[in-house]
Amino acid sequence: MNSTFIIFIGVVAVILIAIIIAFLYIQKKSKNADVVRIQNLRKGTETKEFSSDVLYQKLYIRYVRFIFTRFYLLKIRRRLEINNGDDEFTIRMQSAKIITKALLIIIPLTILVILLTHNNILLMCIILIFELFMIDSFTDNAVTKLDNDLLLQQVDFFAQMRHAYHECNMVGEAIYQTAQETDHVEISRQAEQIFEILNSADPETGLEKYYDVAPNNYLREFAGLSYLTQEFGDRKMGESSLYLTNLENISQEMQLEILKRDKLNYVFQSLSIISIAPILMLEPLKGWATSNFTFTKTFYNGSSGLLMQIAVMVLTYVCYILVRKVRDNGSTKKIQNTQNPWQEKVYQFKPMKKLIDLLMPKRGTKDYRKLEKQMKDAGYKLKMKWFFVNKVLGAALCFIVTLAIAIGIHIMEIHFIYTDPTSNYNLISNMNANQEKKAYETTARQNEILDHFKGKRDVTEADIQAYMKTTKTYKDFQQKDIKSEATQIKEKLDKLNEQFLKVYEVLLAMLFAALGYVAPNLLLKFQTKMRQMEMEDEVMSYQTIIMMLMRIERVDVEMILEWLERYSDIFKEQISKCLNNYESGAWEALEEMKDEVTYQPFIRIIESMQTSVEQVPIKEAFEELDADREYYRDKRKETNERLIAKKGKIGKLIGFAPMIVAFVGYLIVPLVFIGMTSMMSSFDEMSTMA
Repeated sequence: MNSTFIIFIGVVAVILIAIIIAFLYIQKKSKNADVVRIQNLRKGTETKEFSSDVLYQKLYIRYVRFIFTRFYLLKIRRRLEINNGDDEFTIRMQSAKIITKALLIIIPLTILVILLTHNNILLMCIILIFELFMIDSFTDNAVTKLDNDLLLQQVDFFAQMRHAYHECNMVGEAIYQTAQETDHVEISRQAEQIFEILNSADPETGLEKYYDVAPNNYLREFAGLSYLTQEFGDRKMGESSLYLTNLENISQEMQLEILKRDKLNYVFQSLSIISIAPILMLEPLKGWATSNFTFTKTFYNGSSGLLMQIAVMVLTYVCYILVRKVRDNGSTKKIQNTQNPWQEKVYQFKPMKKLIDLLMPKRGTKDYRKLEKQMKDAGYKLKMKWFFVNKVLGAALCFIVTLAIAIGIHIMEIHFIYTDPTSNYNLISNMNANQEKKAYETTARQNEILDHFKGKRDVTEADIQAYMKTTKTYKDFQQKDIKSEATQIKEKLDKLNEQFLKVYEVLLAMLFAALGYVAPNLLLKFQTKMRQMEMEDEVMSYQTIIMMLMRIERVDVEMILEWLERYSDIFKEQISKCLNNYESGAWEALEEMKDEVTYQPFIRIIESMQTSVEQVPIKEAFEELDADREYYRDKRKETNERLIAKKGKIGKLIGFAPMIVAFVGYLIVPLVFIGMTSMMSSFDEMSTMA
């Protein structure tokens, strides 16, 4: 604890010295003639009131210069640029605000981790590395919150849009008027962008570009419907406008999505913390157990305790990643660098390139097509060669880490043999000060003998007794005591001579390397299962899109497919392939897509499109959607409820696993097993004495 305090004081002193140096540097720079002139020009124009916006702009500049924060800052920027477009001021402010909040959480947590785990360097390093994932999770959640706020703004915007459209009965004017009147900056910016596209010389090209950068599918639908209405005109559906009816459909879809996300966030709000909490509890649990039950020190300070710690850490990491995968609520996706990621830089390294090309299945083979399908089903965006880079590096990392742990365990065992207090009796309770002092003296005395015989494997107890009699330490000992300690020294010597890297440990490292190699494939399968859970929800969104398009003039099956492709995720590959083959035969292209799809509700949609290709109009082919609109809406709500309940069960099962393993495997089982063993040994000794 004293060493930690000294380190803490040293860090504070270094920070203070850095602040003083920075102050002197800034003071020197401020005396520059240009700086003085600029300061004089700014006099009278500055406000003395504190401005958080200005503060975040200044912090952004600092964060960009620091390599650690720059990585996360640029990552956040890529996602915020979708919502904010070209508004550099807002992008910088929001990015700096998210990083600042993350640092305010991570820095105190880092200090707490150092204070709790300063006696266990390995645990401290692993937890500090694990905090990097926590920062990533925090920043993702912060950006997702902004995306959810935009959805709420869209609901209000569409409500205002209805009134504006009733007044002017013109799509473009209604969008512009609502954009000017709304108090929400983000949705106003999006609406103005859509208005400019609708009034441009080539709105179709502008829309195609906007579809690529729109924050969510609902704004894409709004932009597309606004263009179709402006291009082909509005029409009446009974007493209401078709355009306003479609806006209402979009609003209802958004409200369902908002409710779904809110419920998912409520279910998962504490699971991420619960899944990582066991790592922070390992050292306190160890301290409590060893301070109250001395007989557990052998377990917690030895290799068994270290292995159990590592098992809990690995399980925690895996469960934390899986909880995040399950929690994915369909908000703004991560923006991946698919042009030149770090995997490409690794792949360009010649030995690595040769190895990857050797391991990767050849293009056109059955294995290649099978893996390619798995990647597409899981929504994996990177190339196959980059996927194999992840596999190879995962295998190498697991092999190296396993070997390092094995070597570390042997070093720990050697240290434990030389430092563990040696006693001639078993204690269920704590040793008193006198007993502990004598035990340490015995250990120090026996270490001299161990150093003499270390590395010799043919030593007997008789050899040890003979040498002990020649030393000054044991010259006054009785034969009975020498024989007793010789037995203990022989046991220690046998353990000491076994502390080297063994063949089975290398084989175990190879086994973990194999697990690290197949781990990305297992993660693909897990992601595929999670996406299949969303399949029903996506098909129901297709039904909503078709209901909006079916009554618009000049809409055909090809246009419906284009819209479905634009908003699809799970069935995107099949729809894209159908569109590519559509010109060569509409019926055949749809039939081929139907053969590739196994989900029955989507097959029924395909069959309705086939019917409308040659036989009946689209309105009649999909009339059951319009007739059973209320039924489909209620079914959508019920589907979301089932999806949330299913995800909640899976998330709780995964999230609580590390906590259960930490308490049962790291605390309860060692206490019970070692306690029973020590008690039985004590009874045996008492029986022998009797």
